Amino acid sequence: MAPAADREGYWGPTTSTLDWCEENYAVTWYIAEFWNTVSNLIMIIPPIFGAIQSVRDGLEKRYIASYLALTVVGMGSWCFHMTLKYEMQLLDELPMIYSCCIFVYCMFECFKMKNSVNYHLLFILILFSLIVTTVYLKVKEPIFHQVMYGMLVFTLVLRSIYIVTWVYPWLRGLGYTSLGIFLMGFLLWNIDNIFCDSLSLYTRTLYLKYRPKVKFLFGIWPVILFEPLRKH
Repeated sequence: MAPAADREGYWGPTTSTLDWCEENYAVTWYIAEFWNTVSNLIMIIPPIFGAIQSVRDGLEKRYIASYLALTVVGMGSWCFHMTLKYEMQLLDELPMIYSCCIFVYCMFECFKMKNSVNYHLLFILILFSLIVTTVYLKVKEPIFHQVMYGMLVFTLVLRSIYIVTWVYPWLRGLGYTSLGIFLMGFLLWNIDNIFCDSLSLYTRTLYLKYRPKVKFLFGIWPVILFEPLRKH
């Protein structure tokens, strides 16, 4: 099997402004970044059940929208990592902004009456989304998107800390555990970006000694196995 850099898959040349550390088309000809793609199932399936449960519990529409927005992000990320096309990248990154705006609205409205609408906050978040979308489509700079997304996440973190510290202190353990998991993911994301070359060199060494083989557990979940190459 040739190195991933020498292979071209079903979706053709990469047009996205980002190409992650995972080797392209290393597992299948139909998916550019196999593991980055299938891992999005955790962002697609559970939120659907969350939205259904929110409807059953009679929760406000903003909470249903939050679950559905997370599902849209997962589907967009699936398409992006599967194809590495610029259009699919936008389908991933722009919904990240929109969904975070919905989360911010929910976090600041969680103590309001059920049928109340904060039109001022709604207007600010919609305007923010439109500005970010317009600028990002023009400049096509991933760092701009990351900074705007980071601002929304920072707002969510501050609001969450306030809630679990002063309003619902019995949720402090859950809140800080969630924050810790998020920071761990952010750390791993940075390791992947910063140390990609050295990590790729390491995996390349393993690649030369072992032949990867993918099997599907219960016919659904992919599991990768490494078989030693036979010496002739």
